[in-house]
Amino acid sequence: MEERLQKLLSAAGVCSRRTAEGYIEAGRVTVNGETAVLGTKANPDRDDVRLDGRPLPGRAETVYLMLNKPRGYVTTLSDEKGRRTVAELVADCGVRVYPVGRLDLDSEGLLLMTNDGALARRLTHPSEEIEKTYHVWVKGPAEGAAERLSRLRDLEGEPIRPARVETLGRGEGTAKLAVTIRQGKNRQVRRMCAACGLEVTRLRRVREHTLELGALPPGKWRRLTAGEAEALKGRARPEEKE
Repeated sequence: MEERLQKLLSAAGVCSRRTAEGYIEAGRVTVNGETAVLGTKANPDRDDVRLDGRPLPGRAETVYLMLNKPRGYVTTLSDEKGRRTVAELVADCGVRVYPVGRLDLDSEGLLLMTNDGALARRLTHPSEEIEKTYHVWVKGPAEGAAERLSRLRDLEGEPIRPARVETLGRGEGTAKLAVTIRQGKNRQVRRMCAACGLEVTRLRRVREHTLELGALPPGKWRRLTAGEAEALKGRARPEEKE
């Protein structure tokens, strides 16, 4: 079956689709000896597709990994500032995989990594409203914090969907909360807490869609079971909850 070249390069584990587009525009990709252009399609079972004159490797195995991202790692494959990346933590998985969504430098917890571009796009598309749950340690006016966060409908002038918030523990001027959101706005949970006068001291993602972080140690990864991968790929938008 014919597919766009950027999809073929990505499926072969050579690079991301966006990077592949740059390779094509630079004239580095050929199909049957002819320089390709954006929009060119090819059949990997019939056509000779090459990058810089070298044939593409065979299609990479489709891989789904769960990583427990520690603090201090950026959610990218490379970093121009020389910071540690999540790619370093999964380098021994044997396949080039990409993070699905982001956790910022100071956040930790569940991060899905895969070479299944179609699934990655679906899980990060706003219309899917994929649920994510975070354990959040805060300090400040902790009394009533869960109620204030759950009532938020506006974030710096931008409407947001209501979050589900539960208090897991309380201390003197501190609290541990479970916050579940269905949007992926930049640093959303931290910004929600700031809007309620709370300072986040630790933030850990413990669930995404059907996946639970469980007891996976920080900095470690594991492959999803067949059942976990199938559940993740199932269309299971959560029901409306107010």
